[in-house]
Amino acid sequence: MDVISVNNLTKFYVLRSLRKKKENRGIENVSFNVKRGEIFGFLGPNGAGKTTTMRLLLDLIRPTSGSATILGMDTRKDSLEIRGNVGYIPGEINFYNERTAGYMLSYYEGLQGSPSAIKDELVSIFDIPLDRPVKAFSKGMKQKLAIIQGFMHDPDIVIMDEPTAGLDPLVQQRFYDFLLNQKKKGKTIFISTHILSEAQRVCDRVAIIKDGNIVATEEVSKLAERSGRSITVSFDDDVSITDLENEEIVSIRSVNGGFRIQTGSSLSKTLSIIAKHKISDITITETSLEDIFLQYYKGEGDV
Repeated sequence: MDVISVNNLTKFYVLRSLRKKKENRGIENVSFNVKRGEIFGFLGPNGAGKTTTMRLLLDLIRPTSGSATILGMDTRKDSLEIRGNVGYIPGEINFYNERTAGYMLSYYEGLQGSPSAIKDELVSIFDIPLDRPVKAFSKGMKQKLAIIQGFMHDPDIVIMDEPTAGLDPLVQQRFYDFLLNQKKKGKTIFISTHILSEAQRVCDRVAIIKDGNIVATEEVSKLAERSGRSITVSFDDDVSITDLENEEIVSIRSVNGGFRIQTGSSLSKTLSIIAKHKISDITITETSLEDIFLQYYKGEGDV
């Protein structure tokens, strides 16, 4: 069953000045579905449209056109009822800095209308001092507090915008383990990220958004299977990118004195060209999510 359904969702921001009115694209004709009990990754660099999509799902902003449903309810008409079943971790976190973490969690309990059944468990997992004022928290500590508030009312769905920003690697791993346990309990997770290893670590399916448009939606495993192989190679002789280019290659770039080559389904032509040169090292692996992502953003600089 699809618990989130997005159909041709479009948002243009209207910017007005004294002389003229201008429309800036947020997202355009975005469509995807999220199944019950899956971790769905929403991938793209900053400015691609990830946060806009999430704010539309939560009715924090209104669409120019298109529609979306969560748990079968319209995100505009039924937004209050939806919020009772959805947790949200925003990309920009704001708390009352003079208040303690314990006060903030009690405050959220009050907004939810009932005590949290799993607050103590979450505080133990993510290890935050409840008696310390938020203003004394580091960015990582504030992020952990945001994660706790997003899950503490035990929602069916959690929508998260770059949730691991500011977390150290050990806490990130703890968070990933926590997400996978939530999935086992039947929870649905919608997570936006530009950290590709993160998506490959926890996501069942991903959608890649580019310039406000969805360019791919696929299971992570199948996306890699269809995307050929990745070759990392270095040479003892002088070799340039143009010496290696052929019709099988999807992308090629210089990496640490060698080359990272992304091929299609066939390797024969590429390997025959590589074999003409003095190879010092070569590794052939399945395509990573990073390589697939770069195929869609090829030629657009750092992502």
